[in-house]
Amino acid sequence: MKAVRLFCFWVGLLFLNTAFAYDNGDFQVWHTEAQEFKLNQQWKVGTEEEIRFADDASDFYYQHYDLGFVYGLNKYVDLGINYRQVYEKNSSGEFREENRPHINAILRYEFAGFKFDDRNRLEYRNLEHKNATFRYRNKFSVKAPWKFTKLQIQPYLADEVFINFNSSGFSRNRFYSGFGMNFTKNIKSEIYYLLQSSKTSDRWIDANVLGTKIKVVF
Repeated sequence: MKAVRLFCFWVGLLFLNTAFAYDNGDFQVWHTEAQEFKLNQQWKVGTEEEIRFADDASDFYYQHYDLGFVYGLNKYVDLGINYRQVYEKNSSGEFREENRPHINAILRYEFAGFKFDDRNRLEYRNLEHKNATFRYRNKFSVKAPWKFTKLQIQPYLADEVFINFNSSGFSRNRFYSGFGMNFTKNIKSEIYYLLQSSKTSDRWIDANVLGTKIKVVF
């Protein structure tokens, strides 16, 4: 129990310190809804919709729709291919479209009860207003071995880096601190804090995000 209290205290302290350290950053709210259908023992198909609000969560500025197939190579490796359509508001208030196919390789392993995921994603970004480009994203996450209450609340941490295959290189970082839970066998949810740091032409800009996700598994 001491280890459980220490871990929860550390996550909570990290959350508070990070949030208050970026008071000048924008506060945003992101919400994701996902559906997953198991076709057989190895194949799954999934869909995802996400919306985002910026400017202290008052301005709807982003949405995406994603469809993909995942092949479970074994218990340690999943391979996936997806297509994502993105609409994001620019500085003049117009929504611009991006077509973004991407491939994924997810490595999973477990140590001392902690579950580790290493997601590698290669995106082809076909943008309406810029030249097409490739981008690599790596998201590394760890779930604690402890679960609380009947909802099986489970804390996790994650970090994701974005690397463009052009002169901008490393352009974004996202740090996550959150909790996953199971409402039922088929309905899962997440609540998380996200610190996003994005590089512009002359500086880094931070955003503090409150995120929620609901996933239905069939």
